[in-house]
Amino acid sequence: MAAQTNPFPLEEQQLELVPPKRGVRDFFLTCLHEATTGGRAYHIWMGALTMVMGLGAWAYSVQLTEGLAVTGMHDRVSWGFYISNFAFLVGIAAAAVILVMPTYILHDVDFKRAVLLGEALAVAALVMAIGFVVVDVGGPLRLWHLMPFVGVMNWPRSLLTWDILVLNGYLVLNLLVPFYILYCHYRGVEPVKRYYVPAIIISIGWAVSVHLVTAFLFAGLPSRPFWNNALLGPRFLATAFAAGPALMILILAAITKYTHFRISDRTLNKLSLVVTVAAQVTLIMLASELFKEFYRHTHHSLSATYLFFGLDGKHSLTPWIWTSIVLNVLATAALTIAPLRRRKRVLFAACGMLFVGILLEKGLGTIIPGFIPDPWGKVTEYAPTYIELLVAAGVWALGAFVFTVLAKAAIPIELRREPHV
Repeated sequence: MAAQTNPFPLEEQQLELVPPKRGVRDFFLTCLHEATTGGRAYHIWMGALTMVMGLGAWAYSVQLTEGLAVTGMHDRVSWGFYISNFAFLVGIAAAAVILVMPTYILHDVDFKRAVLLGEALAVAALVMAIGFVVVDVGGPLRLWHLMPFVGVMNWPRSLLTWDILVLNGYLVLNLLVPFYILYCHYRGVEPVKRYYVPAIIISIGWAVSVHLVTAFLFAGLPSRPFWNNALLGPRFLATAFAAGPALMILILAAITKYTHFRISDRTLNKLSLVVTVAAQVTLIMLASELFKEFYRHTHHSLSATYLFFGLDGKHSLTPWIWTSIVLNVLATAALTIAPLRRRKRVLFAACGMLFVGILLEKGLGTIIPGFIPDPWGKVTEYAPTYIELLVAAGVWALGAFVFTVLAKAAIPIELRREPHV
């Protein structure tokens, strides 16, 4: 049988410690070299992402020229596909704490080799989340309103201001801490704990707050009874800790397969246990929501009725939410049975189903129904246009591009630091 071709041939270089005398400039040049050099599969992957980003940029230029009228959003549904993706991706970013806390606070050696990749995923998710906010505001000239000390942010009263601040603060923390640790590994020295542990402790609380504030942004609107629910914040966290680690498992498995960077089965098993518990809690919360909405049906249940069964003959979201529920139930059932969960094919399939199911439920199934019907009882449906879909695809491609660059630069440095047989 022919040996499997490694699409990242630079990682086959000799694994030696980098001399400590090298500075920041050498570090960035090395990262740039690693990120721009690779095998055929690597360049095909990066070329495909670049092409999708180009299509997204073209669609965004159309939106800038024609205005938000080219999207499916309107006066009654003013948050659409962009904000749906934003709400989901903030959770993916917050889920990095699942790797950060055991590694740096509890000193769990099983998570140690995966933590930098988890933080890279958080950075990519935050870039996408901020990107969806940028494309949703209608034009870049409006962004000055979001800048502290420049725009009119109505801080501290405005929840949107809090959301912008925690997003950018969490992005800074997830850039600075991994940079310092990776730079120390590049120089062949151990990171000084007193320099980065305080930032890690802050980032743990920040990770929870970044998603809670996003949930509060929706829950704080009393005219939208579908969101005005005390369970929305905990439910956002539960779905984040299910979908985020599920995506990490798939990414870590791919990195183990296609590079020389090995993630142990113990790490995947621990992550799968986190995913399992979070998925179970998510289903319990879903059952609680359904009981609240339908046991005593009131006019506040109209949004849930529209979502799950349709309203006034309109039911465009109904197939999507039931697809989401089926995927989540099947995935959770497979993960709950321990012998099945230990089989990698079953684990990867369950993680993929759970990721897609929560993406549908948390995006289309949470954001859009909050506007339907409107406070006057008018049922006006929403569907994203091809412009929105292309712009969204471009933002997702940007996130995948950012993560690939960060991982491609970090993996060779980590391999040189810890040679493997």
